[in-house]
Amino acid sequence: MVPPAALRGTPQGAALVAWQGQFRGALAEEDADPLPDEERPGDAAERSRYRAVFISDLHLGTAGCQAEALLDFLKHYPSQTLYLVGDIVDGWQLRRRWFWPQAHNDVVQKLLRRARKGCRVVFVPGNHDEFARQFHGHSFGGIEVRNEAVHETADGRRLWVVHGDHFDGVIQCAKWLAYVGDNLYEFTLRLNRHLNSLRARLGLPYWSLSQYLKHKVKTAVNYVSDFEGAVAAEARARGYQGVVCGHIHRPEMRWIDGTLYCNDGDWVESLSALVEHSDGRLELVHWQPPARQTRIPLPEALPAPLPARAATA
Repeated sequence: MVPPAALRGTPQGAALVAWQGQFRGALAEEDADPLPDEERPGDAAERSRYRAVFISDLHLGTAGCQAEALLDFLKHYPSQTLYLVGDIVDGWQLRRRWFWPQAHNDVVQKLLRRARKGCRVVFVPGNHDEFARQFHGHSFGGIEVRNEAVHETADGRRLWVVHGDHFDGVIQCAKWLAYVGDNLYEFTLRLNRHLNSLRARLGLPYWSLSQYLKHKVKTAVNYVSDFEGAVAAEARARGYQGVVCGHIHRPEMRWIDGTLYCNDGDWVESLSALVEHSDGRLELVHWQPPARQTRIPLPEALPAPLPARAATA
């Protein structure tokens, strides 16, 4: 699909053309290369181990994207449905500086293969790839584009799937400030990489500077709380039992006034995803090498709504 003439000369149009170019290149490579062992057509039964997987905030096109870890995760978590909950490609950064290593192309190939091998792949654009929102209802390489989606779990719960940037006051009221914040975040990630290289040489574990700052700054804590409450309230008002979102790079699964709030985190620092098992049970997975995986499970049965004071704690 070619962008409309009025759009081609804009930064969003340029980003979309680049995105389409990556899809075409990935498709060509996919046709030329044999499938890895875990992607053989006979693995349909294995793929059904999980009903759904939700990932967001990959930020392909930036140095911070942990593409290799994501590829490893996708290899171990085949699913019937895969939701890409926004900020998959970082159009903001790509407009400033082109960065697209082979690992990022490998991620695109992996997603396209999932779609071709029978997995339903749904892309819900975020603010960093908002150029795709005008293509709601279309498909690219078998990947469906939806500005929002509804997922019904095996046990009958209806979850609203949305990136969440519409509930971010900074994005809505002062977008220029969001761009400044994005640049500062990129600077923090670069500083963090150098810091952790030094820590690794000293035999110390990985430590996230940006996560530390977010938890220490009271304003940031209030921002996260306000965001979570606003998203859950809107899901409740629309009649859904829960919501799955991304955007703030903070993996979380908890009750907010009787509504299940799930944030699947990111693939820059948290390396996290939300998965649904065949019985409808949801899990928040923090990806590590298999021997060191940790998970935060949700009880199999949907409990009664918690009192307001306890639910918002």
